[in-house]
Formats: sequence, structure tokens, C-alpha cells
Amino acid sequence: MTTWAIVPVKPLRRAKSRLSPVLGATDRLELSKQMLRRVLDALGSLPDIERTLLVSRDTEAMALARRHGARTLSERPPIDLNQALQQATRLAIACGASAVLVLPADLPLVTPDDLRHLMSLADPAPSVVVAPDRRREGTNALLVSPAALIEYAFGPSSFDRHRAAALAAGARLAVCDLPGLALDLDLPEDLGLLREASGGMAA
Repeated sequence: MTTWAIVPVKPLRRAKSRLSPVLGATDRLELSKQMLRRVLDALGSLPDIERTLLVSRDTEAMALARRHGARTLSERPPIDLNQALQQATRLAIACGASAVLVLPADLPLVTPDDLRHLMSLADPAPSVVVAPDRRREGTNALLVSPAALIEYAFGPSSFDRHRAAALAAGARLAVCDLPGLALDLDLPEDLGLLREASGGMAA
């Protein structure tokens, strides 16, 4: 299985606006970059990831990704997240990918071991592995083998929608529940959970 990781990134300077009650614009920008670096480092340490592809329209994010050895793809607007992921998946398939791992850039606790475990659940194909957020509403990681087996359904209730799509496609479905994949930073309360998980060291 030749797996490409796809990391979608919103414009960094407009990211995490829902954290504005507790973090200023400069702090939100730095936090977004720190999380992106963590995700790229985790992916870059895995031999089973053939290539990491960052899809964005943010030039700063793309430059950061290239410094980490990732390939970049500029979104063609107007485009939403699912369309951007479809665009990236088509490129990955054209370059030889047989499976894709979609990983958001806002996972402050993700580790290489988390990703290794998730990938271990993917064989044999056809298979779909879904990692839910801590509320079990969103999708914080999605591995699809073969690539493009299902339509992306990121957005409200994406955890349920991706599971339903996998079953409708006749894929073997696995759910990966791990703390390092469950916490994403969207709301001020998520920052509190990050501080608890990191021993109070988080910003």
C-alpha cells in the first residue's frame, strides 16, 4: 500500500478565530504554525507515508510545509474543504498513491505512534479508518484505501457521514479512538483540555 498524507490548511492568519476571546491574533497565528509543524513532523517520521501533500491557498503554510519536505498544492478557488481534498486526492492518485490519509493541521497532541496505530487498522483494502474528535461529531483523521473510495464529507456530523459512506461502499470500517487524535483546537475550552493534557505547559 502506497499511502500519501493530505494535510488541508486554512489561511493561517484567519485560522482559529473562535479562540479570539482568549488568544490574540499573533498568538493564534503562532499556535496554528506550531500545530502544523507538529503534524508535519509526525508524518515525516513515518516510513509508511510515501509523501505528505499540503493543500492550501496560504503561501506561508506552503513554505513551512516545503521546509519539512512536504509537497504543496495550491487550491483553485472558489473551493471548499471537501473539494480541496478531492483535488489533492486526484494528484496523489496520479502520482501513484493507492491510499490517502487526511489529517487536519490542528492536532496539538498527535504523535507518530498515534498515526502508526491508525495505519495498522487499514489492511486489507477496501478499508476506511475514521478517528473522531472528542465529541464524536467531527473527523480528525481519515484513511481511505483505495484512495477515492468514498466522497469526503468533512463538516457537521462528518464522523457519522464518513462511517456511513464507508459501509455504503462495502469497505471494512475501523474507528480509531486515541487521545492524540481526538483533541483539536476550535473552542476556548479545548485550550483548557490541552493545558491539562500537557501538564499546564500549553499557552
